[in-house]
Amino acid sequence: MPLNERSLIGQEVAGYYIEDIVGKGGMAVVYLALDPRLSRRVALKILNPVLSVDDRFRQRFILESRTVASIEHPNIIPIYEANADMDGVLYIAMRYVDGLDLRRLIYDRGPLPIGQANQIVAQVAAALDAAHAHDLIHRDVKPANILLAGDHVYLTDFGITKHRSSISGLTQTDQFIGTPRYMSPEQINKEHIDGRCDQYALACVVYEALSARLPFQRENDIALLWAHLAEQPTPLSQLRPELPAEIDVVMMRALAKSPEQRYATCTEFVTALRDAISGPQYDPYGPGSGPHLVPRPSPSPLSGPHRVPQPMPQSGPGSGPHSSPLSGPQSGPHSVPQQLTPSFAQSPPGAARGNAQPTQPSAGKRRPGRIPIVAVTLVAAVAALALVAFIVFNHRGDTWDRYKTSAAAPLTFEYPGDWTVRTHQDLFAIASPRAPEFEQLFVSGPGADWTKVAEIVENEPDSAAGVYVQVSDTLDASGTADLMKAKMDALLPGQVDLAKPVQDQAGNSPATRFDGNLHDPASGTRLGFVSYVIDRQPKTMLVMYFCAKTTTCDDATQARIRQSVRLS
Repeated sequence: MPLNERSLIGQEVAGYYIEDIVGKGGMAVVYLALDPRLSRRVALKILNPVLSVDDRFRQRFILESRTVASIEHPNIIPIYEANADMDGVLYIAMRYVDGLDLRRLIYDRGPLPIGQANQIVAQVAAALDAAHAHDLIHRDVKPANILLAGDHVYLTDFGITKHRSSISGLTQTDQFIGTPRYMSPEQINKEHIDGRCDQYALACVVYEALSARLPFQRENDIALLWAHLAEQPTPLSQLRPELPAEIDVVMMRALAKSPEQRYATCTEFVTALRDAISGPQYDPYGPGSGPHLVPRPSPSPLSGPHRVPQPMPQSGPGSGPHSSPLSGPQSGPHSVPQQLTPSFAQSPPGAARGNAQPTQPSAGKRRPGRIPIVAVTLVAAVAALALVAFIVFNHRGDTWDRYKTSAAAPLTFEYPGDWTVRTHQDLFAIASPRAPEFEQLFVSGPGADWTKVAEIVENEPDSAAGVYVQVSDTLDASGTADLMKAKMDALLPGQVDLAKPVQDQAGNSPATRFDGNLHDPASGTRLGFVSYVIDRQPKTMLVMYFCAKTTTCDDATQARIRQSVRLS
């Protein structure tokens, strides 16, 4: 392969047609390329040809890249292929993400808003923990390897990984020892490493995201490496005064020189960070809502996205948490119920007219005519229309729709007509009355923030239900409950509890049923579920019905959805 990276533009490499350069570093160049076999664009990373000389590295590079490709996680960049071309040059084809990386975002905008920073690092932590569960260490966590596709985060560059039993040096020239700005002390000392070295690097990324500066800034790499080994960074609370002093304690632990002093997992670190900033608060407007990253402002009828209840009349069977005498089509999560005030309609008869006397003859002296009959007919018609509207509104759940198959969910199934469907790229599909909130929960993985879902479970439990579908080659329909729990813990947000597997049917397909619940350790919020693992080629399919009941979700809705499943 030519050493001039631009000379490859317009050429074919390993079956891919190179279109442009999208990034480069000392170890590799990343190209935008076309895969003509599937008519899709990919990010093609071609490593420096010098590296292919090391046979041991080349073999392990291909093996571990393929292992990363087998990890099913929404925040790990999908790898399509990892191999060597005819000249022995190593390459990886992966999903092309048309968006910024975190390095560019920090450079353009400076210190990030606290909520945005938390959303990003929580997804990165989930990706890292999933990799660590497969005994893979990333080793090069840095803002440039964190890609942003809207609110979705991908951790990339997993091709330069290594097993936790290895030491940090990969080649005789020690070219792959990470990036000095984010390197853990044990990597610098070439000691045996585990996932906690990635946690150290993630803490450096958090520091930079919240302050727009590195924890250690030195004039040369030698001084920088020494700082990682022996010095302490300036406390974040001094650089950003709105942050509480508690955050410094969390950062000090994640940046500890000894890995034994750090958190057990990256998700544990991010959770502690969130709690340090906002603290587990008592929420008078919903005890199910967990800790908030940004401290909630003092209650105000117009403040923030949190609905502030106002006093409401308590009369009539229609009163409740979602009803209001003045509610209408514009009511929503930001609406403020108004108070009933004296109006013209509530005034005593004649109060607005003074002492004026009626001038029309009394009803007893009027001749019957057609006007009263027309009025009665109109009143009856309006009442009939109101009755029809009432029946339609209250029976809209009786109308069911059918999900149309997609790459993310290659099946069809029925779901209630008042639910919303969201297909998240080619990762998963979800149908629920509150699909956007649950989509955000499931896409975040084990480090998800349950705040919004906790409020739904507490205040609208009937809306905390839905169907989640994902294909995966890590799930096993014949697996035990313990094995399935470990794999679901890596795929789903929160922690999973499972009952023993039961052989069952999902539509016309044999399936293994796993009942259980999904819960958030921070807020204690729980979702029950009934899941079906279907052995399907080329990947196993998970179909999960969830609800706010922690005892059982085996209700009529679940039964109908299960019976309607048809694989594509």
